[in-house]
Amino acid sequence: MYAHIQLGVQDLPRMTAFYDEVLHHFGMVRFTDLARVGPAGVLWRHPGARWPQFVINHPFNGDPPNTANGSQVSFLAASRQAVDAAWKSALAQGATDVGAPGLRPRYAEDFYAAYCLDPEGHKLCFVHTP
Repeated sequence: MYAHIQLGVQDLPRMTAFYDEVLHHFGMVRFTDLARVGPAGVLWRHPGARWPQFVINHPFNGDPPNTANGSQVSFLAASRQAVDAAWKSALAQGATDVGAPGLRPRYAEDFYAAYCLDPEGHKLCFVHTP
């Protein structure tokens, strides 16, 4: 469906630590050494798979990063417990709560999700739906 999702960030070390803590709940591992970040940025993926990737980096054009109203990155979790754990990890790392874990029947009767803004304001969704 997609090759990668990339977010522009301001504080690369802080946001790397944030996503290290959150993305392991989805089986994703960082493949970039912070001491050697190249033009592609810092990336996470599932072990043994090249794609898809989640990437953070400073914007290429040199302008400050920003968030877009209505934009959201959603991560598919293997269980409701993984949704809960990712959301709790995100909040512990400085994210802002914008929707506690629970069913969202307006989307589907089995759509279990939690929402937060990462420390730089990007909206994230952690979702489990069988």
